[in-house]
Amino acid sequence: MSTQPRLTAVDPQQTPDFGNVTAHAPELMGRFFALYAELWQQGVISDEVRELARLRNARVTDCGY
Repeated sequence: MSTQPRLTAVDPQQTPDFGNVTAHAPELMGRFFALYAELWQQGVISDEVRELARLRNARVTDCGY
C-alpha cells in the first residue's frame, strides 16, 4: 500500500503529504474538506458503514492515509 502521494509538495523542500500536495489547489482543498465534513456529520448511513467504505476506498485506490 502506498503512503506517498503521486504529486509533489508545493514546497519542494518538504516531503509530500496530503496537506502540502492539495495546497496546489486551495479552492479545491476547501471544497473537499467541506464535502468531507458533510459526509461525516450528516446523513443516514451509520458511522460503521462509512468507515468501512472509507477503508475499502483507500485499499482500492492504494491510499496509505
